[in-house]
Amino acid sequence: MSRYLPMPFDLPQRPKLGISACLLGDPVRFNGGHKESRLCSRSLAEHFDFVPLCPEVAIGLGIPREPIRLVGGPAAPRAVNSREPQRDHTEALAEFGEIMATQLDDISGYIFMQKSPSCGLERVKVYQANGHASDGGGRGIFASAFCARRPDLPVEEDGRLNDPVLRENFLTRVYAYAQWQALCREGLSHKSIIAFHSRYKYQLMAHDPVQYKVLGRLLGGIGAQPAEEIGPRYFSALMVALRKCATRGTHSNVLQHLSGYLKPHLSRPEKAELQRLIEQYRSGVVPLVVPITLLKHHFNGHPDRYIAQQAYLQPHPEELSLRNAL
Repeated sequence: MSRYLPMPFDLPQRPKLGISACLLGDPVRFNGGHKESRLCSRSLAEHFDFVPLCPEVAIGLGIPREPIRLVGGPAAPRAVNSREPQRDHTEALAEFGEIMATQLDDISGYIFMQKSPSCGLERVKVYQANGHASDGGGRGIFASAFCARRPDLPVEEDGRLNDPVLRENFLTRVYAYAQWQALCREGLSHKSIIAFHSRYKYQLMAHDPVQYKVLGRLLGGIGAQPAEEIGPRYFSALMVALRKCATRGTHSNVLQHLSGYLKPHLSRPEKAELQRLIEQYRSGVVPLVVPITLLKHHFNGHPDRYIAQQAYLQPHPEELSLRNAL
């Protein structure tokens, strides 16, 4: 990348991610096996430091061990031994989740093992007294307790990361979270919060144009509140907005906004080519990386200080190739 486009994801250290240990190939499952995710153990390991956890092992269950399962109501299930239901591990798993949520205050996201009675985020089987599973399922006990304590933290299940849209969305949120953590370590100020919001303007517009306006109004009266109070409120709302996946339509809208900064500098053929690629992206002919690359090329030749600090142009490392499949 040119010197005119500093990397918005540059951080003083690699982001840390919590992760279910079995996804890194650790043999911690009930049968002594693992569920290695090559995406995690190979691709993502080049960019993140992992903090692997197996809550079932952490609370003292052995390897191998009798499997556990969720029983009762989907909203508040119990985690019990599948063969000896009187052996209930609910409190131990929930307590460990609360402890880890507090201790792991430096992680920027968490990847959970899907369908796990301890770690699954959604659609985990919850069995009724008649032996049948409830419709819709529930959430793993450890994951539920952990996420309740860390509602802003980006979380995702390993299986959903195989979807390129969900994978890009998750990692965009992870890098935004890591940037906010770095900002908080330096000390929040009204100026730094406004600068952060300005940096994420177009990223937010691509995810949730309505919330972009709402957050703008929230910060409109920022001077009336201490930075330590409005900062967390702002960031919580930002993370909710970024959970919404951007679409070809919202991305195209942002691309048009960005192209407007180049109008005084481009020739008529250059403008036409840029518009052609944006429209091809909108209609599904080319991936997002194509018009983004051309925009970067033009901004390198015609730098704009405001655009240069926009996270949207590079919300995560190019090497992850996350926009190649969008």
